[in-house]
Amino acid sequence: MYKELDVFITGCQNTVDYWYDYGCIIASDMLAKFSQKDWEDLSSHVLMKPLEWQRKLAYCMDSSCNEHELNILLSLLDTDDEELFVICVDTLRSYTTLEAKQMIRDNPAMLVRVNELLPRAGVATRGVLEDFLVKIHG
Repeated sequence: MYKELDVFITGCQNTVDYWYDYGCIIASDMLAKFSQKDWEDLSSHVLMKPLEWQRKLAYCMDSSCNEHELNILLSLLDTDDEELFVICVDTLRSYTTLEAKQMIRDNPAMLVRVNELLPRAGVATRGVLEDFLVKIHG
């Protein structure tokens, strides 16, 4: 299933709207069918993937909010790309279990970066970042 997801994300060269309207739903369905081996393969390859691939993946990783997805999102936070970082933060807002919140809070560099982005963020991004902070501290 990992290979199918990889091919799908790599080959999904349609418009941005297509990905966010349809492609992410298809990718989420694929993730829901992942085996332990698929998660291991994804975890070991995700940081080597192109930036756009990582953005697409991060956007669709909140359907089951499982620990595998959480760990991959946390690994993707270590990026210089602000868009990928914000997508990860946006997706992490869905992780509401106490364990997930603790794993997120255990990443102080991410929290510092969120607070650094707030003053210069646009209205929509600011809303995402503020909501994220409320949810992980609430």
